[in-house]
Amino acid sequence: MGDSIYRRAFVFPGQGVVGGEVAGEVRKAVEKATGGKETPYQLSVFASSMTLFYALVGAGYSPDVVAGHSLGEYAAVCAAGVVSLDDAVRLVSERDRLMNEAGAGRPGGMVALIGADAAAVEEAVSGVSGTVVAANFNTPRQLVLSGEKAALDKVTEGLKGRKVPLEVAGAFHSPLMESAAERMEKLLDATGFSEPDFPVVGATDGTLLTGAASVKDALKRQMLAPVRWVDVIGRFDALGVREIVECGEGGTLVRMLRDFKGLDFDGRKATEVLA
Repeated sequence: MGDSIYRRAFVFPGQGVVGGEVAGEVRKAVEKATGGKETPYQLSVFASSMTLFYALVGAGYSPDVVAGHSLGEYAAVCAAGVVSLDDAVRLVSERDRLMNEAGAGRPGGMVALIGADAAAVEEAVSGVSGTVVAANFNTPRQLVLSGEKAALDKVTEGLKGRKVPLEVAGAFHSPLMESAAERMEKLLDATGFSEPDFPVVGATDGTLLTGAASVKDALKRQMLAPVRWVDVIGRFDALGVREIVECGEGGTLVRMLRDFKGLDFDGRKATEVLA
């Protein structure tokens, strides 16, 4: 794929990372939205990612395609110019609030499985009573389950691999988020969407999104649908992407590339590129 027009991808992390520096127009947008009060967690992650994105662009380093993991999809969409920075800040703030409220109303949790077989996990999930789903297909050897605690405990009992409970406010990407998803859909419908400056790879199925309508539909689905990051990376490979830059502090998405054996990517954190 030497002639690919998609050589460089920017990726944006979701929850589970720590927000870093927020500066420039991003800081102004956040302060305007919060009135100087405490920044919601999801907004702090988003704002840090966007600060890194603008720093990269300011240094003459732009992407050919973007993608975001869960929450990070809002940063990817904003980076692509589909929604304005102010609108993205507002949407992410509301997303944080709605998901926390849903988590309090229908409590649940999430557990990462390291080294588990995806087919075995899906079979185990289908045979358990209660609400539990495979929420994240992060790499060929890392999945995340989400749902009611009793159902999570029952499913993980018989599965191989290391189990790592995640510190989250609810069972994200599961039916327990239904009330938040319904309210989020209304907010998205009331928001103006523009045609993307460059394509977005949808995190729920790896589809290449090239129009405003398809991006909006993807955001509507994402709160209940699983994150299929394996499909995103597969799409990057098919497009001919060879350079992946993570606009985030921790480098989680870059580290996950190690699990994709046989795929040749140059993965770096934005801070490394800017150094």
